[in-house]
Amino acid sequence: MEPSEVRNVTRMDVKIATCHTRDFSYHPATFYFLMNTDTLSFAANQARGLAMDAIHACSSGHLGLPLGCAEIGAVLFGEILRYEPSTPRWLNRDRFLLSAGHGSMFLYAWLHMAGYAVSREEVKNFRQLHSITPGHPEFHETPGVEATTGPLGQGIANAVGYALSGKRAAARFNTAEHVIFDHHVFALFGDGCLQEGVAKEAIAFAGHAGLDNLVLIYDSNDVTLDAMAEVTQGEDAEGYFRSQQWDAVTIDGHDLVAIARALSDAKSNNNGRPKVIIAKTLIGKGIPEVAGTAKAHGEGGAKFIDEARKNLGLPEEHFYVSDEVRSHFATRAAQSAKELAAWQASYDAWAQANPELAQELTECVANAVPSDLSSKIPAFPADYKDATRSAGANVINAVAKAMPSFITGSADLFGSTKNYLKDAGDFSASNPVGRNIWFGIREHAMGAICNGIAYDGIFRASGATFLVFADYLRPSIRLAALAHLPVTYIFTHDSVGVGEDGPTHQPVETVSGLRVIPGLDVIRPGDAEETAGAFVAAMNRTDGPTALILTRQAIPLMNQLSVEERRDGVIRGAYVARKEAAALDTILLASGSELQHAMAAAEELGAGVRVVSIPCFERFDRQSPEYIESILPSSCTKRVAIEAGVSGLWWKYVGLQGKVIGIDRFGISAPGNTVMKELGMTKESVIAAAHGL
Repeated sequence: MEPSEVRNVTRMDVKIATCHTRDFSYHPATFYFLMNTDTLSFAANQARGLAMDAIHACSSGHLGLPLGCAEIGAVLFGEILRYEPSTPRWLNRDRFLLSAGHGSMFLYAWLHMAGYAVSREEVKNFRQLHSITPGHPEFHETPGVEATTGPLGQGIANAVGYALSGKRAAARFNTAEHVIFDHHVFALFGDGCLQEGVAKEAIAFAGHAGLDNLVLIYDSNDVTLDAMAEVTQGEDAEGYFRSQQWDAVTIDGHDLVAIARALSDAKSNNNGRPKVIIAKTLIGKGIPEVAGTAKAHGEGGAKFIDEARKNLGLPEEHFYVSDEVRSHFATRAAQSAKELAAWQASYDAWAQANPELAQELTECVANAVPSDLSSKIPAFPADYKDATRSAGANVINAVAKAMPSFITGSADLFGSTKNYLKDAGDFSASNPVGRNIWFGIREHAMGAICNGIAYDGIFRASGATFLVFADYLRPSIRLAALAHLPVTYIFTHDSVGVGEDGPTHQPVETVSGLRVIPGLDVIRPGDAEETAGAFVAAMNRTDGPTALILTRQAIPLMNQLSVEERRDGVIRGAYVARKEAAALDTILLASGSELQHAMAAAEELGAGVRVVSIPCFERFDRQSPEYIESILPSSCTKRVAIEAGVSGLWWKYVGLQGKVIGIDRFGISAPGNTVMKELGMTKESVIAAAHGL
């Protein structure tokens, strides 16, 4: 029998599916019985009706996926997914992500029918001000939404992060007597997602890592936004996924039984390979005027909905869900409540038997950070002189010892970024408890996978690469900021000080480019102690991401203040690193490796000179007006700032009467110290600028 062939036997409204699923091994014990097929068919059409009505009401949105994938939604939410709608963050729920986030009405319709706190009124308010049904799904906004999706491909990579987190949670917390974690991660995506590079990077990672708790559902409708998919792709999807160490099966995406069987097989087959179900669907199904064409992608079919609704058997009442469908989902919710209660009983027994593990899990989920984290990081010797990336190696290992939830990874650069956790093991299919993640040369996926780990909310994720490659994962950083995810990005080789590798590897605009992302803290520490403060600040920030910007070249330790004062100063974003010994005349400002030049210049400029270290603009700007005034008193307008990067953002601190010494050009291939001197990153430049004010 061919993979697409399905034989249905109907007895007393019970349909039994038998189909060969190629790479999915056949397990007689999982032979799937799909109950209430008529009810699920009704639910699918009513979900189509909700999407039509909502998108027509606001004249905005995307009809194609909600209509084309309605049967998939019916089986997922009506039969397959483990969820309890009144407890949307149940630790052992199945996770469902809509990677093709433009089809958001698919998700809102099913969350509404499944009993989540997404009311009929909220469905009516689709894309309206202050609704919980925005144009694309947003984390924290809508119960049941697992990730902020919309930029194509991100949801696939987020799902990989969720699956990694699930694997690690099971390995860390399950015991022989109690299974606390055994959930699956599902993601629905389309051709657009699969064409994005971030998806391909994440798919390769997931296959190699053996994430067999991950199930992707490919809405393969042969259409993209502009045209038929054949214009831009000709890929053998099954062959591609198999080449990436995945199991793959192709089904009719409108056949409820085939969908149920494929999903059931995917959940039951723990063979070390992630699964993809390639569902052949008709985009815009239900609106014949546009179905199967690119016009069905957006709201183009909305003008035909009156006739379409009649053909689907829907009444004149808009936003309609029948009593039969509501009863089905109410029954599911009652069953789910029993499953949750049974799991909770098992959890309580596990917690009693394993109090230390239970405490660790509680702290992980609570995003708990030790109040004395800074004191757990040893002070550096007074004569310490090394790169802040090297100081970071010491700091990150101390942080990891204090925070069992902390995990880290690198894009094939552990030896250079120096964020490897000693004696913590490497995450892999054979060692899912490992705390070091080898992402390979996949910066974009690294960012999005770290986001997925953070969405899951059990572990604190961090990832590292060279600063010049930050733009490879910029979309993921932006989404982490938008979704308030506590991800830490570790960027090393932070300036033209990289030297001989030349301008392609010497970031000049990148730090400022990161600083303009709303919600992202960018910390560029000036020595080893500031690096310790930077990591403490990053860990204590639980409502958004932090980027740590570290040097390749050695920097001396600044010893004018105590360790506590310097680390606390970084946490505040800025502090007085050298206080004037006479009436204040001039303020020198600096961050990172240029702090040493400001300090040296101040010694020669005289007693009336203050040096202010500003490792983090964002943290400083959040301080009280009184604190900001105490650091940068408005009475002193003679100010000079220095940083090895573009100068533009510093003017808000120096004012129009001040001076900024920056690098508003690309770098040079030469030894690092030579490049720094050639481009003005010296104490002499600071002294000259101060004299010129």
